[in-house]
Amino acid sequence: MQVTETLNEGLKHEFKISVPASDLDAKAGAKLVDLKDKVRLNGFRPGKVPVAHLKKLYGRSVMAETIDQTIRDTNTQIFTDRGFRLAGEPKITMPTEKTEVDELLSGKTDLTYTVAIEVVPPIQLADFKTFSVERPVVDVADADVDDAIKRIAEGNRPYTAKAEGAKAENGDRVTINFKGTSNGEAFEGGTGEGIQVVIGAGQFIPGFEEQLIGIGANETRTLKVSFPKNYLNDKLAGQPAEFETSATLIELPGETTIDDEFAKTLGLESLDKLKELMRERLKGEFAGATRQRVKRALLDRLDESHKFEAPPSLVEEEFNLMWNSIKSEMESSGKTFADENTTEEAAKEEYHKIADRRVRLGLVLSEIGEKNKINVTDDEVSRAVIERARQVPGREKEVWDYYRSNPQALAQLRAPIYEDKVVDFILELANVTEKKVTKEELFKDEDAEKTAA
Repeated sequence: MQVTETLNEGLKHEFKISVPASDLDAKAGAKLVDLKDKVRLNGFRPGKVPVAHLKKLYGRSVMAETIDQTIRDTNTQIFTDRGFRLAGEPKITMPTEKTEVDELLSGKTDLTYTVAIEVVPPIQLADFKTFSVERPVVDVADADVDDAIKRIAEGNRPYTAKAEGAKAENGDRVTINFKGTSNGEAFEGGTGEGIQVVIGAGQFIPGFEEQLIGIGANETRTLKVSFPKNYLNDKLAGQPAEFETSATLIELPGETTIDDEFAKTLGLESLDKLKELMRERLKGEFAGATRQRVKRALLDRLDESHKFEAPPSLVEEEFNLMWNSIKSEMESSGKTFADENTTEEAAKEEYHKIADRRVRLGLVLSEIGEKNKINVTDDEVSRAVIERARQVPGREKEVWDYYRSNPQALAQLRAPIYEDKVVDFILELANVTEKKVTKEELFKDEDAEKTAA
């Protein structure tokens, strides 16, 4: 076998390989001998079929299998000997001319092919004991608990019917029946009866609630609106619509007294129990936000400490995933790059940088996990599946079956678990200090963090 490296350019390599026909013939002959004891042919006793006859019948298919196996074994040897970690699947170029293929399958010529690869560069990991990470800490104040309970109370406030002849005002609850049309045609989901609308709550499409101001009980009026450009129904997105709307009841919002009785309406023993519940819930929210801030800071530190060329094909793949999502979102919302104070070229450049960061960080996290034998167990994945199933009551079995029959979906669950375990490993070594911050400071720039992480 002869191996010649024909390209060595950064992370890209290409090899030309030549395997003598005699080697292929020997391997194919061994396969035919093995086949001799397995095949059953009329006119021959088991195990007594001449190899020459088998070669006549199965020679080309056996040679094809031999060539395929030889290529796999040869490539593995080349990559292993050179310590290569592939960034993607090798690109193999084989003879395509019919005459060449026939001679190759007939064992008359050497196997000559090229293999092009892109490799992952060697990664020199930083000393994580030198990392300093700040963990923001927020105490749950009594005022935070009170505000959270007030929001619950506002969503559960009582309503009483207004006096006869009274008109609807902002904040009132109006019970309506309606029939909608778009461009003169009725549409699915465009009718409703006994629907309660709180004016100003923003529950309906823009402009709908505002046109209910001044309506009285048993009054009918036509509301003219337009569906948002990012409306879920593509046929209605951005289209004008009219709703013939009748009000059947106008109600005035009352005040909710936040006391033990209110807590009991929520299934709790007392107001103190409600406060305990809300305090624990807020602690969980703050802990989740803290985790994200610490993780972001750690990823930033990893990014600064590991500068290397990311495999271009992986960066391009990551960029395309993000860019397709961005374009789809902009099209559905009707936004342009000008609306975002940028251009398409500038946006592409920015997302290429984000893609490069993501790929490099992914490779660094993978390297850390591999060198420190960090693995995700089947039990951990199963718990993640169960958690997903709990999020859709009544469809638990459907969710469970989906993940169990879809390896790719399972892999998507496994990836963030693995990442979190690697992050926890680094944090155990790093110097983590706590800093008291306000709730506002904890949650600021949350959207930016989600984009860059």
